[in-house]
Amino acid sequence: MHGVAAIIIGNEVLTAKVVEANGAHLIRRCRERGIPLVSVHVVPDEVDFIVEALLLARRRAAAVITSGGVGPTHDDVTVRAVSLALGRPVVMLPRMQAILRAAWNGEPPAEAMRMAEAPEGAQLLESSDTRFPVLMADEVYLLPGVPELFRSQLEAVLARLPGEPVVLHTLYLRARESDLARPLDAVAAAMPDVAFGSYPTFDDAVDYRVKVTIEHRDAARVAEAAARLRHDFPADSLVREG
Repeated sequence: MHGVAAIIIGNEVLTAKVVEANGAHLIRRCRERGIPLVSVHVVPDEVDFIVEALLLARRRAAAVITSGGVGPTHDDVTVRAVSLALGRPVVMLPRMQAILRAAWNGEPPAEAMRMAEAPEGAQLLESSDTRFPVLMADEVYLLPGVPELFRSQLEAVLARLPGEPVVLHTLYLRARESDLARPLDAVAAAMPDVAFGSYPTFDDAVDYRVKVTIEHRDAARVAEAAARLRHDFPADSLVREG
């Protein structure tokens, strides 16, 4: 089992009260760092939904990153849900209590102290966000939903995860996708370790009809696949590549 699964939590996302940005940012950063992202779930602020998504995500990925539901209000239930999914009680982290007291320059409101709750055995990971560290338990990383905080804390998480950048090569073709399917299928079958993608466009403003992508961690395999496709695709169908 490898890679990362993400769970975006929040009624505001599913009801279009906010435009969800954390998932797109996570996808891009995982791609840039060569960390496989196996799934992204979007669920409401309900314990049962979060638990279900987390149990599934942990079966599919080595690490899980959540976004949202770790604040001080009534709908911040992520810690409770993660604790249930891991089979652990919710406890107060003394270090987080100290951080909160320092932030309030005294004793914070009881509601604010909820942010010191965590699954038993959880740890804190330092991040570039000097206000709060990342809460983590059994390779589940609980990040805030506020995009600015999410982005800064995400970097601390990604730095811990193994990754290897992928080489991407793209062929732009003027042929119909149906005319490319047979040779593309043949090359894909002959090179099962290489990832191929085919993406038609209906935008008359561009100079191609289909974009074919080739991905592998080995540049030589990518070059071999590109050479095979150039040879097998219909004559004069290639517009450009890069």
